Parts: sequence; C-alpha cells; structure tokens
Amino acid sequence: MAEPAGCLTFRPSTRDDEPFLWEMLYQAIFVPHGMPLPDRDIVKHSNLARYVEGWGRIDDMGVAAVDAGIPVGAAWLRLMIGYGYVDDQTPELSVAVLPEYRGQGLGTQMIERLLQVAKSRYHAVSLSVSVDNPARRLYERLGFKAVSRDDASMTMRIDLDQ
Repeated sequence: MAEPAGCLTFRPSTRDDEPFLWEMLYQAIFVPHGMPLPDRDIVKHSNLARYVEGWGRIDDMGVAAVDAGIPVGAAWLRLMIGYGYVDDQTPELSVAVLPEYRGQGLGTQMIERLLQVAKSRYHAVSLSVSVDNPARRLYERLGFKAVSRDDASMTMRIDLDQ
C-alpha cells in the first residue's frame, strides 16, 4: 500500500502509546449527530477501560498513524471480553482517528495494515459497532461480517485465514 501524501506515516503501537490510546478510545465512541458528547471520564469505566488499560500485554497489537511525529490515529487489537467478544482466541479491534484527520482513508489504511500483521498470530478479528455508525460500511467493505445484532449494535468478525 502506498503511504498517504504529506508527512503521514504508520508505525507499530508500543507501550508508550497508552496515553494516546485513551484519547483514541474516547474518539472511537459513536455519538449520533446532534447528541451531546459524553464526559471524557467515560473511558475509565471498566467496560471501556479494558480496551486500553495496561496496554502492551503480550497479545496486544496495534498500528498508529503519525503526522510529523505526532500520533493522529490508531487501530489496535486486544484479546478480552469486550463488546465485540466472540471467543477467547479472537482479538477485538478498536480504531479511531482525530476529528481533523477523518475522511482521508487513515482508518482503512491502519486496519488493513493491522489485519495483515494479525494474520501471523490470529485466525480472526472481531469488533462491535453501533448499527447507525457510518464506520459500519468501512468494516463491511474490508470483509467483516455480522455475527450477532441487537437494536443498538452488532458484533462483526473477519476470517483472516482466507
């Protein structure tokens, strides 16, 4: 894949990225148009905190998009029982981009890079997405398929063995 124009680059996520991943976790929360943003402390609640807390475990894997040395987006995988849990061997994907960098294909590029690396370790990747979230189309375009759904969200999975 070609690098985007400008100073944007991609690199593996490290333990040092944990503070930025907290911001990305907040940015990953889907807020429907016209609704107020949640308090930033929401990411510290246990159901969300598990996506980042103690980042850098042996099974954690991520990609950061960086502009002139400053992280602007991240896609990361973690084995855990989260909103998109399917089984103990399938890590869950989280992805976010700072608002001013959205709509430029960074999410797609980070996910594609991360899935390519994940193939060496995992057979599948899952995620949870709000049914109204426009990002759902991105996940479908990348090959994620719905495995369960309720009124508000769906769990999607992609098989990496194909």
